[in-house]
Amino acid sequence: MLENFAFYLFLVLLITMLIMLAKKIRVAYPVLLVVAGLLISFIPGVPPIKIEPELIFIIFLPPLLYEAAWSTSWKELWRWRRIIFSFAFVVVFFTALSVAIFANYFIPGFSLALGFLLGGIVSPPDAVSAGAILKFVKVPKRLASILEGESLLNDASSLIIFRFAMIAAATGQFVWYEAAGNFVWMCVGGVGIGITMAYIFLKMHKILPTDPNTDILLTFIAPFSMYLVTEEFHASGVLAVVSGGLFLSYRSHDFLSSASRIRTVTVWESFCFLLNGIVFMLIGLDLPEIVNGLGDTDIYTAIGYGLAVTAVLIIVRILAGYAAVITTLIMRNFITVADAQSPGWKTPLIIGWTGMRGVVSLAAALSIPLTLADGTPFPQRNLILFITFVTILLTLLVQGLTLPFLLKKFPLVDRDFVRTEKEIDYEIQNKLAQVAVDKIRQDYADKVDSFPTLKDQLQKYENQLMSSEIIINYAEYRKIYIDILETQRVWLINKNREELLLDEEIIRKHLRLLDLQEERMNMKS
Repeated sequence: MLENFAFYLFLVLLITMLIMLAKKIRVAYPVLLVVAGLLISFIPGVPPIKIEPELIFIIFLPPLLYEAAWSTSWKELWRWRRIIFSFAFVVVFFTALSVAIFANYFIPGFSLALGFLLGGIVSPPDAVSAGAILKFVKVPKRLASILEGESLLNDASSLIIFRFAMIAAATGQFVWYEAAGNFVWMCVGGVGIGITMAYIFLKMHKILPTDPNTDILLTFIAPFSMYLVTEEFHASGVLAVVSGGLFLSYRSHDFLSSASRIRTVTVWESFCFLLNGIVFMLIGLDLPEIVNGLGDTDIYTAIGYGLAVTAVLIIVRILAGYAAVITTLIMRNFITVADAQSPGWKTPLIIGWTGMRGVVSLAAALSIPLTLADGTPFPQRNLILFITFVTILLTLLVQGLTLPFLLKKFPLVDRDFVRTEKEIDYEIQNKLAQVAVDKIRQDYADKVDSFPTLKDQLQKYENQLMSSEIIINYAEYRKIYIDILETQRVWLINKNREELLLDEEIIRKHLRLLDLQEERMNMKS
């Protein structure tokens, strides 16, 4: 580990540079990182990289899912719950079934159980890939919410299928009623334990004398605790992290101070930014290890199987998108659906084309044991691993690179948000100003003359309400305002340098306030 520390440090620097390059050329960064990992793996003398499944399932997966759950809108998740749950569970199952049937018929040596094992591995689209790529393309809010919600839950359903298929492939037995009971427990137990653990952490935040630093530490402990405790009870740790994260996110204003919320978001964004980069770089770097594992299997034949399985995944997902539309159009005659209008033929196509696979699939494949209980090699393990790698690579490169073109060719209309973000911003700002004026006039009218600052603030709110002017050239106004903030920042820095006895912590506090004002302007732009 220590002898390769310089190499790992170089990888972190390279990841940072590549993500900046990806933003510059408007390409989703997972694509560049995987390609870079592939190219680096061919350089002579590069230390061999071996992905340990436990590293993914314990170190990477809980925090990434937890952060995704915190940034997911519970309102949108509930609104589109039917299609999200159908894609996260029903579509994942039928995808695994389709792969199982294909593998059983067309790949020599694959039983139906081994086919299900492969299907459970490659069936779930990756949460990190989808989230990263959606940041670079313009899609309607409803589509983004569906994809984000699906990606939160499908890892759990696919890993459940994987576990049952592993038992069937290793023992040659499958007892359906035991599997059904285990499935129910994994889902119900996972959600129940996750929410219970989240409630315990909520109480810890509220009861203990925490500050922003300790609040951040508790948020780091929470996802790992949820995952490990739930797995000890043989339930779904993934569902526990997701449900617990959603619960705490929904209640965050009840137990976190404003300072804790601001700092927690900043720290978690930076932490997951690094984790995501490492994950996708590792996928590319692991190629030599995977190819060496093929042994006597012809690599071109294995690539052909990978291409075929990828085609099955894409076709099944596109068909599932159209099936979801047809089901919605039928069910609107019997129940209230989120949107009774037909989404047309474009939306299902785009949903079908967003099924990028990622590191969870690779970790699941790597977790297949080398041998069975009797000591014989696990059947088709190396081929399953190689097909999984090809599937991840193809979906990231082909779908990830062509999705922006597809959206440009077949643009989608956002029927939910017909007003621009700027219009909504100004409306909310005026409503907040009215709420503030009403509060001051009702509860603190006698205090206005006693506190000049309060009087100035009241005047500011009233001026905002009386003014109907909307800043048209907002970019120029933002540039002027930020220049003013920079001038104030320079004055503070010079003041700190000139007066040796001035407490620097006070200066830093005012610098942070200026940073918050600038960040507020950036959020409006």
